[in-house]
Amino acid sequence: MSGVSLAVPPPPPTDETMASKSVPRRQQQAALGGVMGSLRVIELQLVAFIMVFSASGLVPLLDLVFPAMASAYLILLSRFVFPSIGKKTESPEIFQGSWVFRSYVIVGTTVGLFLPLAYVLGGFARGDENAVRSATPHLFLLSFQILTENIISGLSLFSPPVRALVPLLYTVRRIFVILDWMKDVWINKTLPANAELDAIIWYWFGRGLAVANMAYFAVNMFCFLIPQFLPKAFEMYFRERDEVRAKMAEDKPSQASDKKAD
Repeated sequence: MSGVSLAVPPPPPTDETMASKSVPRRQQQAALGGVMGSLRVIELQLVAFIMVFSASGLVPLLDLVFPAMASAYLILLSRFVFPSIGKKTESPEIFQGSWVFRSYVIVGTTVGLFLPLAYVLGGFARGDENAVRSATPHLFLLSFQILTENIISGLSLFSPPVRALVPLLYTVRRIFVILDWMKDVWINKTLPANAELDAIIWYWFGRGLAVANMAYFAVNMFCFLIPQFLPKAFEMYFRERDEVRAKMAEDKPSQASDKKAD
């Protein structure tokens, strides 16, 4: 969600000498990798459910066509602006985060995916159409973001800048969607004067969840994606491009001398 599919740490070294010196660190990385891998499987399972659930007319037309427009734009960027450099069998990792970063991603998955899904299902069970309609567009866009990240994370066809733009594009759009969500639960929705305790708890749960999503994804965009994740992707891309160009420049004189010798 915050680039988790594009920021998974590489597997630990298999060299026996290195392994004997860093067993605790490798065990920690393996544990974290297992958690993140399980999290991605759960995310993909939920994506299928959310996309089917969202096909019930609860998602505005603009949000329905946004994934298609974003995908077309990313393909154009990968073809004409930031083409993949060199011949690689797999895409390199952009950002290798620590356990703090992974904890941050898990919190974001809980706040952005699991709790909103529970809120929508609870609204459906309670007959709260406002709750279902408010949170469904966010879940729909987030499901497409997760799906897109997982698809392109293992493809060398997409360069680091293009891959980094996936969470950025979707986060920008979802911030506007979450603003509408906050408007629905804070302005348009009112609590009856004689409401029971469970209705009061449900009412404030919806309000708090909308605020929590706005806070998390605003921080994610302005404090991680723009200042850290995106520059790292461009740095990786242009460094690799310069290395390829330098190697080609070195190869040209040697090829010319070989032709003269012939």
